[in-house]
Amino acid sequence: MFLALVVTPELRQFLAKARGGAVRLIKVCIRDEQLVLGAYTEPEHDWDQDYDHFLLPLLDDQEPCYVLYRLDSQNALGYEWIFISWSPDQSPVKQKMLYAATRATVKKEFGGGHVKYEMFGTTEEDVCLQGFQLHVSSCSGPAPLTPAEQELQRIKITEVKTEISVESKHQTLQGLAFPLQEAARRTLQLLAQKRINYIQLRLDVEKETIELVHSNPTETRDLPRRVPKDTPRYHFFLYKHSHEGDYLESVVFIYSMPGYSCSIKERMLYSSCKSRLLEDVEKDYHLEIAKKLEIDNGDELTEEFLYEEVHPKQYAHRQAFAKPRGPAGKRGHKRLIKGTGEAIHDS
Repeated sequence: MFLALVVTPELRQFLAKARGGAVRLIKVCIRDEQLVLGAYTEPEHDWDQDYDHFLLPLLDDQEPCYVLYRLDSQNALGYEWIFISWSPDQSPVKQKMLYAATRATVKKEFGGGHVKYEMFGTTEEDVCLQGFQLHVSSCSGPAPLTPAEQELQRIKITEVKTEISVESKHQTLQGLAFPLQEAARRTLQLLAQKRINYIQLRLDVEKETIELVHSNPTETRDLPRRVPKDTPRYHFFLYKHSHEGDYLESVVFIYSMPGYSCSIKERMLYSSCKSRLLEDVEKDYHLEIAKKLEIDNGDELTEEFLYEEVHPKQYAHRQAFAKPRGPAGKRGHKRLIKGTGEAIHDS
């Protein structure tokens, strides 16, 4: 546990004076378990012109510090300030921890109502003028996420159901479009030409692409072994079979998601990429998908299961029993039953 550091009287008096606007920058350091004034500068030009010129020379790449930098804007309390916690990577771990534990004390001593922005930096790029502008931009808008992370964020906000079927109609999001890797595109073309009968694809989350796993020849009896038990996959299978005397070759899309053993991020990404992948495959490769399936276990993929999914049984519509109409004409007066053996007639 760190000791409660003492603010020197000199620093306390200087901070009170600086809030009036006569100072552009204040550097605060820890010396002998005390918070002391390290340096200060007075304004010369507008705040953005002074910024890098004043700030960067005061930063030591071996020692943390705090910096209070005055903007030219004001609020009800006076000038607004930037509070910067500087903690370079090369500084000793003990110093980093000490400065981190004392940060709230410095802010409270100066007056939190005067601080408009807070920044933390380990390199000059983090806290220079450009770094500050990026920080302000991130505070006023969405964080700079990758396209995949942005889509995940939207899914978390708008997704209503946790169980998503391949053919669900309730999704309100446009699918996330990861590009197909070259090998994946080639195999889809071969499948469209019926030169191969099976493709397995996966998402490369780091590269944000759809990659080919393999396209080994596969019979229906082999399908259960093709489905991984610990990671999601997309499968395209050319299902060769007979139906009502006709020989058919039907393309079946299988989205395998092995229960909740996968991370939430994987589940969301695979779910979101699925619809756009199917749209692109049907449009660009003219593949007609006969059936889209979602499974969590490869053991479901039997010959009987596939056949019934591709050719579901048609059940005759059963008409509900119709209650016969009562006799036509006057039906007499309504009667209200008042009690046992007693009735009151409506007039």
